[in-house]
Amino acid sequence: MSAPNSISVEKLYKLIGTRSAPLIIDVRLQEDFDLDPRHLPTAKRVAHTNVNAAVTSYPAQAVILVCQRGHKLSHGAAAILRLRGLDALSLEGGFEAWSAAKLPLVPDDALLSRWVTRHRPKIDRIACPWLIRRFVDRDSEFLFVPPEHVEGVAERFDATAFDMPTGFWTHEGERCSFDKMLTVFGLETDALLHLARIVRAADTGTLDKEPEAAGLLAISLGLSRQFVDDLQQLEAGMVIYDALYRWCRDATDETHNWPAQKKVPA
Repeated sequence: MSAPNSISVEKLYKLIGTRSAPLIIDVRLQEDFDLDPRHLPTAKRVAHTNVNAAVTSYPAQAVILVCQRGHKLSHGAAAILRLRGLDALSLEGGFEAWSAAKLPLVPDDALLSRWVTRHRPKIDRIACPWLIRRFVDRDSEFLFVPPEHVEGVAERFDATAFDMPTGFWTHEGERCSFDKMLTVFGLETDALLHLARIVRAADTGTLDKEPEAAGLLAISLGLSRQFVDDLQQLEAGMVIYDALYRWCRDATDETHNWPAQKKVPA
């Protein structure tokens, strides 16, 4: 059981990637961060003396504070936030415990806040924003523009192009842009790798490789015909990938049929 006002590594890991994930604030000292410049997924780097300012955009959000070992910095910062009425907890064992458990850590130099791609997204261009918002940067912005303007918009508006025929964040052989992001962001967990296989099969027309790919393709094409606004489509698509991720993580062994099987009383 976790200590009062603390959360275990295992419990926090189960929350990350879900719609109810808490705001994670990394208050490690700079010298500790320099030794390992990676973050917990979606964590924001903030000085321990400045946590009040960091949560002004999340007034009702649960907050997890992370320091190097889960001692005075995270407990002190969490206590300050509780004075404001926030639900704030310290991560037990801090960054070191998370790293020792070999859980995902996102390289600091991979964090990018604004992305741009082709308009009318279908599969990879919804899956990638979902991955970034749920596991990398919850506040990332996504711009959808005509294909011929993607490079120009990226240059003029300080954005990073993705899922284009050329560039860094693109397909490599059979692998999709989603696959590339999993590797670069250090997110190659079993559940996300399973989801990547489904995305890849649906996005590349190799539906026979994953049973769920045909369903994802059908849902994606149906979504694209419901929305004129690409951002509205993205928000609707986030729910689809939330569900797929939870299935990949927690429910692949569960079945459903009709009629329901009822236990016969002994």
